[in-house]
Amino acid sequence: QVQLVESGGGLVQPGGSLRLSCAASGIIINPYAMGWYRQDPGKQRELVARIGSDSSTYYADSVKGRFTISRDNAKNTVYLQMNSLKSEDTAVYYCNAIWAGIYWGRGTQVTVSS
Repeated sequence: QVQLVESGGGLVQPGGSLRLSCAASGIIINPYAMGWYRQDPGKQRELVARIGSDSSTYYADSVKGRFTISRDNAKNTVYLQMNSLKSEDTAVYYCNAIWAGIYWGRGTQVTVSS
């Protein structure tokens, strides 16, 4: 059974930082493209960042220069370092794995508010 478990979300003030983790089980993430998506209530789920099996990266324009995605294949884990957080970053953040199948985590809430 494949599981992606996100952690590290929470409440943070504008300008603050959070580090999200996505721990995978049931798959070995090495060949997978791993991504972070987010969704606000009433809005479509959007791609925030993706890291390929070759560690190439993609970022949405809204997070470029503020967020960094990374992967530790030895730990079967993907990270999203989020700096200079803004209120518009508030959303549920989901981990995603694509290769031999498409898998999703259940999400972790990030709230940016003073």
